[in-house]
Amino acid sequence: MTTTANTSGGISRITREIAQIARGDDLSLAVATRDEDVRHVRALIIGPPETPYEYGFFEFNVKFGKEYPIKSPSVRALTTNGGRTRFNPNIYNEGKVCLSILGTWRGNPGEEWSSAQGLESVLLSIQSLMSQNPYENEPGYESVKKHEDMPKKYVAKIRHETIRVSVCDRLEGLLGIERGQPPSKRQRLNEAADGASSEKGKEKEVEKEAQNEVQKEVEKEENVAPASSGGGNGHPSYQTDSESSESYTPATEMSVHEYDAEASYSALEHAQWDPFADLMKRRFLWYYDTYIKTATDHLKRHPHGESFTRMEFEYPPNSMEGRFDYASLIKRLDRIKLALDDEQASWVKSGAKQVLDETQLAVRLAFQAKQLQHQWNERRYDGSRLEVSLPDKTNPFVWHLTLFGQPMTNLDGGIFNMTLCIPPTFPTAQPRLHLETPIFHHRVSSTGALCYFPKKEDDIASHLDAIVHAIEDIDAKFDPRAVVNPEAFALFWGGEEKRKVYHRRLRRSAQESCYELDPRKARSAHEVVILTVLQKLRLMDE
Repeated sequence: MTTTANTSGGISRITREIAQIARGDDLSLAVATRDEDVRHVRALIIGPPETPYEYGFFEFNVKFGKEYPIKSPSVRALTTNGGRTRFNPNIYNEGKVCLSILGTWRGNPGEEWSSAQGLESVLLSIQSLMSQNPYENEPGYESVKKHEDMPKKYVAKIRHETIRVSVCDRLEGLLGIERGQPPSKRQRLNEAADGASSEKGKEKEVEKEAQNEVQKEVEKEENVAPASSGGGNGHPSYQTDSESSESYTPATEMSVHEYDAEASYSALEHAQWDPFADLMKRRFLWYYDTYIKTATDHLKRHPHGESFTRMEFEYPPNSMEGRFDYASLIKRLDRIKLALDDEQASWVKSGAKQVLDETQLAVRLAFQAKQLQHQWNERRYDGSRLEVSLPDKTNPFVWHLTLFGQPMTNLDGGIFNMTLCIPPTFPTAQPRLHLETPIFHHRVSSTGALCYFPKKEDDIASHLDAIVHAIEDIDAKFDPRAVVNPEAFALFWGGEEKRKVYHRRLRRSAQESCYELDPRKARSAHEVVILTVLQKLRLMDE
């Protein structure tokens, strides 16, 4: 009876800790679990800014034993490049995480696990390893400074592999860009999933078909990429088309291993459950400018083909081997961005199909569209004005938004057109907003992605409120994990003088937003009036 009580209490505590992280405002942590096995948790740590791990996607499996919280959970790193890359002196290539609180490394007195700690403290401890100078995490090297030669070389290769492995490889896998799974096959699987949401009687058939597709790929991949040994990431690492003509490096070299049933089942199971897929796609759009800037800045510092330097504490296979190729990474980042744009465009077609099938989601969105059009278009405003419309009145999965800047603010006179695309799996996957009108704003990327936070992710009305709030930016809070426009962010938070420059550039972008607008292309009577007046004022200025 005592064991049962402890087990029940442990599950209750794990559930509370997961909910606490989900409700928190730490943008760098995410956790997920399946209802049938709450003791097995998948965790995502987004690499801290201004470190070589910046905005990388690092995933971990956390397993809680029946004696938790008396004993610590066990943690296994999944982002290991198929068991071939050691991202930190304390995070091994086969997934082992060395931390005193986990009992996997001897620490100083007082650093061991205690029941007062929990899931969040474990994840924060792992995140603390991802520092500006990870070289000092190796015992015996604590006094080595980050500006010294070897730590600089160590940081350089981690920065490269963070983009290559944790970002490019991961997103290419999600989007079907990797060599083992062409985009056409990924598209077929997505269409099968969409069909399942509209035809309730076919869910099991679609799931079985998808499992068969994945199983076939798993069987093929066992002869293409090595399975992870002792806790790899479960994703075989493929060479992309752009790299097929290049010579293999130790980090991309292919090999053949014997059949491993457990690894194959793990890969199949992982392919079926990927809780952070949508989050990583949206964060990629946030951080795209930073990825490109990092790769561009280091392109000249590290010539194509320059070999990584092996550290004194590294030994194959528990090491990070490879060569610099930032030019290829830039191409891959661009290809991922285009694939995400294509995916978003495919939602229009999927949404139209749901409308024909009269799915519950389609009916609900159509009702909300009418309701929110009346709410936003007809009410009086003290601040910025938002107009809502549907480009295709029969398809409520694509919304057009027009924001008219609030008078006497930096947005005064601005007219900003936006498109809000709602995925056919909403709210499991979240909507994506694209600003069609250029704006210099620290919450808007150069490609038009907006960093905003709806209070209720399953409510479109909450999304609209958050979009307006983010662009008005009345009560901005400093958070380096929300950098979507590095240049604008640096000016906004760079001191009084730099913020003046930021405000000037924001006002200028608001003024320029109406220069190319044509009243004949207006989507509402209100917009016709505004554009006509602005056009006449511009003619007077000329």
